[in-house]
Amino acid sequence: MHKEILMLRRSLDEMDEQAKLIVRTDMELNKTQEELDKKITGLYALHNLSRAVSTSLEEKQIFSMIDSSYLQDLGFQKACAFLWQTNEEKFVLKMHIEYFPDELGRMVHAIERDKAFYLDLLKQNKGISSISRKENMPAIEKIKNVFGCKTFIVSCILPKEGEKGFIFVGNEETDMAITEGDEELITVLANQIGQALENARLFEQTWRAHQELERKVRERTRELTAALEAVKMLSKRKTDFVSRVSHELRTPLTSIKGYASILIAEKLGQLPPEAKARLEKINRHSDELTHMINDLLDIAHIESGKVLMKRQTLELKSLVDKILDLFSLQLKEKQISAQLNMDDPSLKIFADANQIERVFINLIGNAMKFTPAQGKITITTKGLNDQVQVDVADSGCGMPEEEQTHIFEEFYRVDNSINQEVKGTGLGLSLVKQIVQAHSGKIWFKSRENQGTTFSFTLPRSS
Repeated sequence: MHKEILMLRRSLDEMDEQAKLIVRTDMELNKTQEELDKKITGLYALHNLSRAVSTSLEEKQIFSMIDSSYLQDLGFQKACAFLWQTNEEKFVLKMHIEYFPDELGRMVHAIERDKAFYLDLLKQNKGISSISRKENMPAIEKIKNVFGCKTFIVSCILPKEGEKGFIFVGNEETDMAITEGDEELITVLANQIGQALENARLFEQTWRAHQELERKVRERTRELTAALEAVKMLSKRKTDFVSRVSHELRTPLTSIKGYASILIAEKLGQLPPEAKARLEKINRHSDELTHMINDLLDIAHIESGKVLMKRQTLELKSLVDKILDLFSLQLKEKQISAQLNMDDPSLKIFADANQIERVFINLIGNAMKFTPAQGKITITTKGLNDQVQVDVADSGCGMPEEEQTHIFEEFYRVDNSINQEVKGTGLGLSLVKQIVQAHSGKIWFKSRENQGTTFSFTLPRSS
């Protein structure tokens, strides 16, 4: 009987121990579950807060994203953040949660008094918490007193460039313990804030650079507009001057030519051969001067838009054949062959017949002047959608490269032996360019010394 009682007591003791073990295990499981739930909540809060902070591009917005709801989910009651202002040489409060004004005043004053301590934390990139090693106890007690919390974490905010600082989170009650996992969460948050501050700084720099660029563009545009207006004014004055002077020159030239013609016809009496020869020179030079004045007037009128182009559909082949027939005698005398190559003989252009004839006369005449005996002039035409391209090529002396940039300037003549022997005004190519552009076409050329020149231009195609 006694033995049975002992066995029963032993069984009860074992059951008691097992019950205690089950209770302890259940408590530990509950505690683990609570810590796990807390960590999951903290991770979720950190994720949302990090995403919000990373989308902010202003310093104020970055810190305003950290509010009490996020802080509670992270498991803390109080928080604040400071950034070091190099210019002012002090820590500036950027964010605070659950602190009263008088608490903030004491805290800011204490940090200012002991700023070397906090600068050293930043310099060493050294976070500190209430669960740090025992050798940090003096620092821990100092932080507890300054921020009014029993448990806390301080983590450094260290952007690559710009102002550095730290974030503080803590609890007033000791039963709200913190863990190494909490330290990791706040460290991640501090790093995210540092990256956001760096992004905000870069954005501000980019925005300021963009604003400065826009300002310079506006300023430069104003300068260029003013310069363009000045050029237009000068061009108009030049055109008006040329037009007025040319008109004024026509009257005396007409008189000179008229009197010369009367004298040459010997209507006022017979003239000695020497006098007649000199009058013929006067008459010839008057014709040359009249031609120059007419070219100047035409250029001035086209530039000012006073010339009304009488556009009509023209058969290109007939027009070129007419010009070549006009030059046939001179081509024969100079022993120069001229050839017309057309990919489509039925090509038609929409242009002013008289003006386009002047273009061909000037270009072919120019080609003849610089092409030696036994040389060749080739005129090639081809259709380009709504345009026609014409190439006038010669096998002449060509132009030096340094002369080519000025070829369309008024009164400009290439410095070579041919131009020294043959007189000219230097207005032909300038007039050609004005006529082509007045037809909404383009003109260009290719030339190599001793290898000839090709002038190309486009005109609107007629359907």
